[in-house]
Amino acid sequence: MTAYDLVLHNIDLVLPGADEPVRTAIAVRDGKVAALGPELAAADAAQVVDGGGKLAFPGVVDAHQHWGIYHELGVDSESESRACAQGGVTTALNYMRTGQYYLNRGGSYGTFFPEVLETVSGRAWVDYGFHLAPMMSEHIDEIPNLISEHGVPSFKVFMFYGSHGLHGKSSDQSDFLMIPEGERYDYAHFEFVMRGIQAARERFPELAAEISLSLHCETAEIMTAYTERVEKEGKLTGLEAYSASRPPHSEGLAITIASYLAHETGLANINLLHLTSRKALDAAMRMAEAFPHIDFRREVTIGHLLADFTTASGLGGKVNPPLRERADVDALWEGVADGTVDWVVSDHACCKDERKFGEGDQRDDVFAAKSGFGGTEYLLAGLVSEGRRRGVPLGRLADLVTAAPARRYGLRNKGNLEVGFDADIALVDPDHRWVVRAADSESSQEYTPFEGQELTAKVTDTFLRGTRVLQDGKIVGEPSGQYQSRPVGVTG
Repeated sequence: MTAYDLVLHNIDLVLPGADEPVRTAIAVRDGKVAALGPELAAADAAQVVDGGGKLAFPGVVDAHQHWGIYHELGVDSESESRACAQGGVTTALNYMRTGQYYLNRGGSYGTFFPEVLETVSGRAWVDYGFHLAPMMSEHIDEIPNLISEHGVPSFKVFMFYGSHGLHGKSSDQSDFLMIPEGERYDYAHFEFVMRGIQAARERFPELAAEISLSLHCETAEIMTAYTERVEKEGKLTGLEAYSASRPPHSEGLAITIASYLAHETGLANINLLHLTSRKALDAAMRMAEAFPHIDFRREVTIGHLLADFTTASGLGGKVNPPLRERADVDALWEGVADGTVDWVVSDHACCKDERKFGEGDQRDDVFAAKSGFGGTEYLLAGLVSEGRRRGVPLGRLADLVTAAPARRYGLRNKGNLEVGFDADIALVDPDHRWVVRAADSESSQEYTPFEGQELTAKVTDTFLRGTRVLQDGKIVGEPSGQYQSRPVGVTG
C-alpha cells in the first residue's frame, strides 16, 4: 500500500504572505495535503508528478462570480467552471438572487435555493458555493435557516437597484426584482437586511466571524442623472461614456451610506465589492477610519486591474461599476500593493455575443449593451503578470486570491497548502509569454475585453483536492466539483 495518493515535486511553493517561494514537494492523501518537504520527491506514491520548477499556488478562491446570470444555470456551470480550472481557480463563490435573470422567478429561498443546488450538482469542474441576496422581507426572515441548513453565511445588497436596472434606468422595480406588491428595495430594506444579518451573528456566535454582508456600492439617483446628461450631450462614446454615466463619486456616496447603516445596525462584517476608482478607495478608507469597530473588506476585480476604458477591446468591456481611466487603474494597484485591497476576484459573468450587444444599429451603443463579462480564466495569470511588473511580492498576490477570501467566507479548508488543507493547487509557469485570445478560452463567451493583451505568466496545471483537472493547459478527467456548505473544513 502506497503512502500517498500523489506527490508533486520540483515546485516553488508560493504560500500566502510568504516572503519568497520555497523549492519543495507536496504529498497528498485523501484529497488533503498530507506532508510538505523536499525529501518527499522520493516518497512512495500512487502518482508522482514533476512540477518542472513551476510556481505552485494554492488553488484560487474566486469569491465573486455569477454562474447562470445570462444562460441556463446548469449549462453555465459546466462551461464556466471549466474556465475556472483553466485559470487555476478551484473554488468559485457565486452571487445569486431571485428576480429577472438567473432562474427568472421570485419566491422564497427555501424553494429557490435547493433547485439551484440540484441544477449545478455533478456538472461543475471545480468546487463552488453561493452568496445570496435578500430581495424582500421574507428573505430576511430566512437568513438563519440559510446559514444553519444550507451553509450560506454571506449575503449581498445591490444598492443601485433602488431605481436602476441591471443595465440602465428602470421604472418598474417590482417587475425587475419580482418582489411582492407594496415592498420596496431601498435604503430602508438595506437597513433591515443588515439588522437581520446581525441578529443571525448573535444567534450563531461561533460563526459570527464568517457571517457577512457584501454590497455593490453605486447610487441610483446619481447614475440616472448622469446617464441622461451624458446621452444628451453626446460628446462621449463607448466605455468612456459609460464610465461618465456612472461616475466614481457615485461609488463613494454609496460606500458612505452603506458604512453608516452598518454602524447604525451594529453589523461588523462588511465587504465593499469591486471598487473601481481612487475616489471609491478613498471613501472606503475614510469610512474605516470613521467606524473602526466595523471590519471592512475591500474587493477589486482583475478586469479593473488589467484594463481601462481606452485599452479594453470593444464594448464587451461594459461592466458595473464601469472600467475607469488609467489613473484609477494605478490607484487600485497602489491599494493592492499597500494592503488597502483585501482580495481580488473576476466578477465572472459570461455573456455571449448574441445577448451582450444590441441589435442592428444599436450594436455599437454602449447603453444598449448588457453589463458584465467573463474573466476567471485570466485571474491568476493576469494578477501575477501585472503584479510582478509592478513589484508586488508573490506572497502578497497569493493572499489576495487564496487565503484572504477563504478566511472571510468560511472556507476553512481552502486558500492554503499547509498540512490538513484541501490539496487544491495551481501550477504557474512564470516565464510563459502569451497573448489573450477569447477563442482559446473554455468559457462559452466568444469575446473578451482583454483580447490581444500579452501576459507573462500562465497557469498550466490545476489540481482539485489532489486530482488533476487541467494538464498542460487542457481540461482532463470528469467534473468533480462539490458544493461547499460553509463554514466547511477543519484545518491542521
